[in-house]
Amino acid sequence: MKILVIDDSNVIRELIKHSLKDNDHSITYATDGSDAIEKIKNDTPFLVITDLMMPHVSGLELVTWIKENYNDQIKIIVLTALGEEDVVLEAFSLGIDDFITKPFDPKDLSLRIKRFEM
Repeated sequence: MKILVIDDSNVIRELIKHSLKDNDHSITYATDGSDAIEKIKNDTPFLVITDLMMPHVSGLELVTWIKENYNDQIKIIVLTALGEEDVVLEAFSLGIDDFITKPFDPKDLSLRIKRFEM
C-alpha cells in the first residue's frame, strides 16, 4: 500500500515511520500541504495520513483539494491534537475516513491502517 504521511513535525514523522516499519508499505513523507499536493500529483497514494495544523496549506485545505481532485480514490486519516474536536468534525464533513488524536499509540495507527487493507 502506498502511504503519504504529512506532518511538519519531524518527531511525528519518525514515530509514524517507526510504527509502520514492520509492514509492507511504500511510505513517502511531506512536511506541509503544498509539498503533499506535489507528491500526490506525481505518485497517487492509496492512503494519506495528515496533520491538520501545518504551514502554507493546512490539513483542511489539503483534504478539500484531495476530495475535489480524487474523490474517494485516496483514503484519509487525520492526526489532530487534543482540543481540536471542532476541526475534526469539519474534516469529517469534508470526507475524511478516520482520525487519530495526538499523542497516539503506534499500535492504534497500525490497526487503523490494516482496516483499509481488507
